[in-house]
Amino acid sequence: MFTGIIETVTTLMNYTDEGNNRHFELANPFPGEISVDQSIAHDGVCLTVVKVTKESYTVTAIDETLKRSNLRFWKPGTRINVERALRLSDRLDGHIVQGHVDQTAVVRSVEPAGGSWIFTFEFSDKPLHVLVEKGSAAVNGVSLTVFDIGERTFKVAIIPYTFEHTNFGDLRPGDTVNVEFDMIGKYVERLVDPYLKR
Repeated sequence: MFTGIIETVTTLMNYTDEGNNRHFELANPFPGEISVDQSIAHDGVCLTVVKVTKESYTVTAIDETLKRSNLRFWKPGTRINVERALRLSDRLDGHIVQGHVDQTAVVRSVEPAGGSWIFTFEFSDKPLHVLVEKGSAAVNGVSLTVFDIGERTFKVAIIPYTFEHTNFGDLRPGDTVNVEFDMIGKYVERLVDPYLKR
């Protein structure tokens, strides 16, 4: 479990393919604190650490993960939001995030808004649409409040701190981001959907 509060941004150093899997080597932002088998969210995708050195660590993404997320677009130099797993003693400053991306969205616009920025996203595929006005979603792993929800679009407001301390400052129109809908909303939809179809 994660909270959507990004700890830092790391950089992809290299990647190699092995069958349908892709191994990502990333700069180690937590020397001495990362271990093999540890779960870390990368742009909101929970990946398991398989190798660690002082300078780097390696995680592996399977084919399903590559198809469902923006990881397939990563290249050396890409800056990636990272968050280590929630400890039971931690404050839940964001919302409950599983690290399981539901689908991707594309940046449609980035508009300055008096010191902040308004990002408009459009879903890449038919939206699963478990968004509610002023509800939560994780975008590239960042816990955000969504608003102005359309059939295929939604908006978020990004404050200067988030813009500067995550990879939101790197995003441009046309870029692809990962979206994870609120876990509680997904369970509620699953429970009520059969009754709505009657």
